[in-house]
Amino acid sequence: MKPASLPEILCQIGDLADKSGLYCYLVGGYVRDMLMQRPCTDIDIMIIGDPVPFAKTILDQLNGRNFVLFERFRTAQLELSDPLQGPFKVELVGARKESYNSDSRKPVTLIGTLEDDLLRRDFTINALALVLNSEGRNQIIDNFSGIKDIEAKILKTPLDPEQTFSDDPLRMMRTARFAAQLDFKPLPEVIDAMKVMRDRVHIVSMERVSNEFFKIMLSPRPSIGLTILYETGLLKEIMPEVAAMAGIEQIDGMGHKDTLFHTFQVVDNVATQSANLWLRVAALLHDIAKPATKRFSKNAGWTFHGHDAIGIKIVSKIFRYMRWPLDPLGYVQKMVRLHHRPIPLSKEEISDSAIRRLMFDAGEDLQDLMNLCRADVTSKNPRKVSRIMSNFNHVEAKIAEVGEKDQLAKWRPPVSGEDIMNLLTLPEGKMVGMIKKRMENAVIDGLIPYNREAALDYVRLIFQEIANTETR
Repeated sequence: MKPASLPEILCQIGDLADKSGLYCYLVGGYVRDMLMQRPCTDIDIMIIGDPVPFAKTILDQLNGRNFVLFERFRTAQLELSDPLQGPFKVELVGARKESYNSDSRKPVTLIGTLEDDLLRRDFTINALALVLNSEGRNQIIDNFSGIKDIEAKILKTPLDPEQTFSDDPLRMMRTARFAAQLDFKPLPEVIDAMKVMRDRVHIVSMERVSNEFFKIMLSPRPSIGLTILYETGLLKEIMPEVAAMAGIEQIDGMGHKDTLFHTFQVVDNVATQSANLWLRVAALLHDIAKPATKRFSKNAGWTFHGHDAIGIKIVSKIFRYMRWPLDPLGYVQKMVRLHHRPIPLSKEEISDSAIRRLMFDAGEDLQDLMNLCRADVTSKNPRKVSRIMSNFNHVEAKIAEVGEKDQLAKWRPPVSGEDIMNLLTLPEGKMVGMIKKRMENAVIDGLIPYNREAALDYVRLIFQEIANTETR
């Protein structure tokens, strides 16, 4: 396994290091990705000595931009451009060794050697260094058999794994992330250490935890990382509502499928169709309220009535305690609320009004909703899957037919609330909202055509009915 040729910009950095009398190494994930021939634009460069003056030299000599300096940590960041490979983000650090207190994730940092620095890395596959100086350029330093572990597709820590995870508990999340991104298998002792150290994840900021979680969700097969989080107990620590979906309960010989592992399969199914992070998150959370709504009766068996409505409340709670951005919350709640809506439509003769109602409620996210519904089919019975998919095809054909007929595919109400206020000289308030809702329902149910004139006429009619009622 040999590294690809270095980008010209990295050779130039090595030449500048020669002129400055510094030893300079490419370290970490970029070396790993070069060996695996994976794309990577984030570069970590380690200097034996003080990296700050050298970072300023690079900034001046190589037309760097967006320079950020962290004097306290002896670290600098900047952006550079390579003529062939485009822009890079570069972080320069000094070789260091670290020690940690048991109740803190913030290390005491000391100047160290190359060996010290590689020893403190999370995994052997990331404890690689590549020489950038002209003498020995492209030579790889591999003190912990990282190349061998890349070839074997395993995740192993340079130190005892409990020590590694105690030093920085976020590395437990990174174990699941690299397993999902690279399709690598953590060694048994790594998994065992995660089980022992899992509660230490709480000293890490939720923002950092979520950042790693999102990387798992954006990987080719998120279920690999999600399963590791569940099996080590980390999922229960960070998202207990998701972990609670696991398990099968049986009464009178009747059981329900394991909701958690069904959900993991749904996430993987969505991942084959879409790179949309929030659709994948919606897939993870679509059945989040099933544990809370699970009931058993001898007549109906297992039921989960109202899990979609209760689910949106749990989704909001998860967004807030995980410190996720709130902008996508409404979208994810919509997917959770509506994920069962197309299913009954696929089993019966479909009316235009039922299709309009679905199109109205889903709006511009209708295709995402249908993708989620298809991904939710995880039966191992091929005949059942074929029948359900055929039914969904029928629903989508009906959506296209109705959308073409009355232009509802990208629904926008033909009359706005402002139009109603101007027409009836009403102030903003509940009356306007009520009239607008009745008008929209009339369009959806096919009582009036989908056009502005018909909608305005209907608004006048509703207002007259209200006025007549109030004068009686």
